[in-house]
Amino acid sequence: MTVEASTRLNDVDIDAVGGLVAAVRADPAKGQTTWAAHVGWKGGFASEARVRTFAAIPSDEPSALGGADTAPNPVEQLLAALGNCLAVGYAANATIAGIRIDNLRIDVKGDLDLHVFLGLAQGHAGFESITATVSIDSDASREQLEDLHTKVLSSSPVGHTLRTPVPVDITLA
Repeated sequence: MTVEASTRLNDVDIDAVGGLVAAVRADPAKGQTTWAAHVGWKGGFASEARVRTFAAIPSDEPSALGGADTAPNPVEQLLAALGNCLAVGYAANATIAGIRIDNLRIDVKGDLDLHVFLGLAQGHAGFESITATVSIDSDASREQLEDLHTKVLSSSPVGHTLRTPVPVDITLA
């Protein structure tokens, strides 16, 4: 019996990523994708999002904001989405560059003034600023890590969406 051992740098299936790159290069239309989430209200400030065939993603507000504090709230999920997107970018780009990641941590936080959300003022209801601190344990040089960081920042879909105005059309059916 023959046992084939396969090791994948950073546990990333780089062949799958390479296959997608080749497919989009051959047919640019394959690079245009649509993603979706379907959210249902559960009562109070609780809701849940359904994405593809995964378990529902719950959302709720903290007690101080009138919720039952049963799940992260939407702004926390937005911060998590940025951190998760960056983690994917670091894993993929490090693997392509041959950089082994021993540990990756991304701490994301945002400053939000609740006055507009609470109806106490008019203006911008969103984050005033978002910061992320990336810590990478790797035997790569500082220069390699800085190059990796630059590549990730330039290719993060969630990062770009947050940094660049994007049309959002919300209609009442």
